[in-house]
Amino acid sequence: MLKITNEAKEVLDQHFEGKDKEPIRIYIASACSGSRLALGLDAAKEGDETITLEGYDFVLDKDLLDQAKPMEINLTPMGIEVSSSLVFEAPSDGGSCCGSCGSCG
Repeated sequence: MLKITNEAKEVLDQHFEGKDKEPIRIYIASACSGSRLALGLDAAKEGDETITLEGYDFVLDKDLLDQAKPMEINLTPMGIEVSSSLVFEAPSDGGSCCGSCGSCG
């Protein structure tokens, strides 16, 4: 259902070193380059599922969990990435709005 690679866990461990571990939300983020799954710190809400994995609580909408599983949190050259079975459509403008639409700050 949800896995995390050792490399991604190490990055989270470094981030939370000396801090309280807060819940980490998995959500759909939209940007000029299209939609993708992303991570952010956020408390669980009604309608969420909480998955405890490697000492971290990951929260996400139950419907998103059903649509996206299996998911894996891994480390790429661009940072932590969440891969899943979801297929996101490419933006209709090819992602060329960056710099002109102001939504990619």
